[in-house]
Amino acid sequence: MTSTRLCIKMTDGPESLRSLLEWLRAEDELRGRVSLEPVFDKTGHEMGGMVDVLAVALSSGGAGAVLAGSLSTWLTQRRSDVKITVTDAGGRSIELDARRVPDVSALVRDIGRLIDTTEHSGEEVP
Repeated sequence: MTSTRLCIKMTDGPESLRSLLEWLRAEDELRGRVSLEPVFDKTGHEMGGMVDVLAVALSSGGAGAVLAGSLSTWLTQRRSDVKITVTDAGGRSIELDARRVPDVSALVRDIGRLIDTTEHSGEEVP
C-alpha cells in the first residue's frame, strides 16, 4: 500500500503542536499515524532541541479526509491565533492563518485538495 506523508508546522509554539497531536491521535483513522519530529536544516543537522513538526502518514482509506476535517475542527475551537503550514513530501504546501479563516468549509477543501493531490501522486513515505 502506498503511503504519503504530510508535515505540519506551527508558529505559536510547542504547546499548540502537542495539543494538535493529542487531538489527531483521538481519531481512530489517524491513531499510530501521527508523530512529533525535529526539524533539520539543509545540511541535516537538527535545529534546536525542541520538536517542531507534526508528521502524519496517510494511505488510502479515508485518512486524508479525516485529517482535513479534524484539523479544521481543531482550528475553529482555538481561542488563540495560530498559523499552520501543511507540506507534502513533494514540497507543495498550504499556509493556514486561523485569524483569517472566514469559511471553515473552504479551509477543509484546501487541505483536502493538498491531501488528494499527494495521495494520487504516488509519493511514498521515506
